[in-house]
Amino acid sequence: METIFALATAPGKAGVSVVRISGPHAFSIGETLAGSLPEPRQTAVRIIKDRDGAPIDQALIVAFAHGHSFTGEDVVELQLHGSPAIQKAVLAELSTHLGARLAEPGEFTRRALENGRLDLSQVEALSDLIEAETEAQRKQAMRIMSGEMGEKVSLWRADLIHAAALLEATIDFADEEVPVDVTADVRALIEKTKALLRSQIEGSHVAERIRDGYRVAIVGAPNVGKSTLLNRLAGREAAITSEIAGTTRDVIEVSMDISGLPVTLLDTAGIRETDDVVEGLGIERALQRARDADLRVFLLEGGEDPQIAPGEGDIILQAKADVTGSGISGKTGQGVDDLIAQLSEVLGNRSLSAGTAINARHRQAMEAALVSLDDVLVQLDLGPDVYDLAAEGLRHAIRNLSSLIGLVDAEHILDDVFSNFCLGK
Repeated sequence: METIFALATAPGKAGVSVVRISGPHAFSIGETLAGSLPEPRQTAVRIIKDRDGAPIDQALIVAFAHGHSFTGEDVVELQLHGSPAIQKAVLAELSTHLGARLAEPGEFTRRALENGRLDLSQVEALSDLIEAETEAQRKQAMRIMSGEMGEKVSLWRADLIHAAALLEATIDFADEEVPVDVTADVRALIEKTKALLRSQIEGSHVAERIRDGYRVAIVGAPNVGKSTLLNRLAGREAAITSEIAGTTRDVIEVSMDISGLPVTLLDTAGIRETDDVVEGLGIERALQRARDADLRVFLLEGGEDPQIAPGEGDIILQAKADVTGSGISGKTGQGVDDLIAQLSEVLGNRSLSAGTAINARHRQAMEAALVSLDDVLVQLDLGPDVYDLAAEGLRHAIRNLSSLIGLVDAEHILDDVFSNFCLGK
């Protein structure tokens, strides 16, 4: 395998820049640059020189031996002063070495996968960890990075492999007297796995919300204070406010961090009967976005009813507390802290049911496995004559589960996953 190198920190001025070298020639290239390397997993300060012996920088160097690095290969990391000129000079010097080339985006992590240092779910979690902007996103990514998904998949696969082995033993001895009927054992293993998969599929929707953000729509009649409340929550003038009813014509989105949870607030057009075509389109869009949202905050005046039927957990508030004295007011801030606390409680409680499946790919693989297992149960009812089909159905379910952690060949999946990684990771 070729030796690859790249800047592992962000380009541009910084206190420290890290250049990573990985592959069979990493140690020899590092010795050429630094004269000598410290013992593996030790550090040392060395002068980095070019081929002519001219100094480039003074750097802290750490080496990792094969099998003990992130990629699983020999790795040398150069912790340089964070000057763009130094970065450029070191990368240019590395490019002169035979058998070394600049890494492609995500190539270090891909090698970690290929060398068994990470499974595919951990790779995806690493990508999420790099992108994490809230505490909940960080915690979820770290939970999957720890190998939780891989552990679960290993248990599911073990049960299904055992079930398939029982069936195949029955097939192999079909012409002989087999004293034990394995159907009950096989069925129990399948039902157990199905229950666990269903639980994970349900939790995947919550995990996906933590990953991508909850959507909370502010809903109400025109001029009830929705945009003013959005601006108060956002801490900036994200939406235009006016005494003129119908000012908001489109859905305005603002991203927030509420108690560590990623939340996108949606300011929707005021809902009312109108002959204005443009405003009508805005109202139609507002209604659709409100129905699709994970949670709705209704701002009401007087004794009016919500414009659409509230769902579980939706929050109904009296608007314009600056006028009425009770409820919430984006203008004065009254009741805003209470609203944030309510949002935090409702969304926090929902987040407790998050599963280890964190994206649509995971959910689809588990749903496909469920379909196969349902087919197997039908075939079991038909008797031993179709046990060969049942065994094949189990193998199909196992392959679907294996794809969760990259145990089957799925090059197109890998290409998609690694396309999101930055250079140097």
